[in-house]
Amino acid sequence: MKRTLTSQILIYGVILLTTLFLFLITIGLDINPLFAFLLSIGAGIFLLLNAQKNSRMGGRKKDKLPKLTPEKEAFYTSKGLSREDIQYFRETMQKAKQQIIEVEKHMNQSSKLKAIENRNNTVKLSKALFKEITNEPDRLHEVDKFLYVHLPSLSDLVGKYREIENHKAKSKATFDILSKSAETIDRMCGQIAEDYVKFKEDDIEDMGIEVELAKRTLHNNSNPSDSFNDDI
Repeated sequence: MKRTLTSQILIYGVILLTTLFLFLITIGLDINPLFAFLLSIGAGIFLLLNAQKNSRMGGRKKDKLPKLTPEKEAFYTSKGLSREDIQYFRETMQKAKQQIIEVEKHMNQSSKLKAIENRNNTVKLSKALFKEITNEPDRLHEVDKFLYVHLPSLSDLVGKYREIENHKAKSKATFDILSKSAETIDRMCGQIAEDYVKFKEDDIEDMGIEVELAKRTLHNNSNPSDSFNDDI
């Protein structure tokens, strides 16, 4: 399960796609192409430096891994994980936990994002998928897109959405960016529902129907304040 290089490649891919996304949005708003290019490159550099900083720091204090219990260690070992695998798995899931918490926080602070969340059931599906992965750690490779692309991208976008939404003075261009960002966030929430369905179902006859069912389930099955601390 030596996936450090894979995760780095996916992170850089997310940064590249985000940079391109910002460039296309600014071009679509009739902003000067040179300014749009420089703005997008600046955002890309900022994201890259931030990713490198987080990698060096190994996470903030609040992200510190909970103590590995003998029971959990025995469970991971029974699934075929080595000591190195266990450490990597726990670090990966701890990062995912924090991203889910961030998504939930930002969505609860915005009526628009809350409406998207209610329609897609994203937070509870993410928590449910998180728990499914911790129950089957040997299947980590099956959720690469969820852990390294969809969830990090969603966490990043909802954070940026809230920053822009909190601006006291908003122009038409600002509202256009918010509208386009909301559409992108909605699509990403749909992708996470697909991630959940793909992990849960070995043979899906109709992906569209299964995804819609997934979005409508779990509403009453878990507490939004559920902690992940005991899962890894």
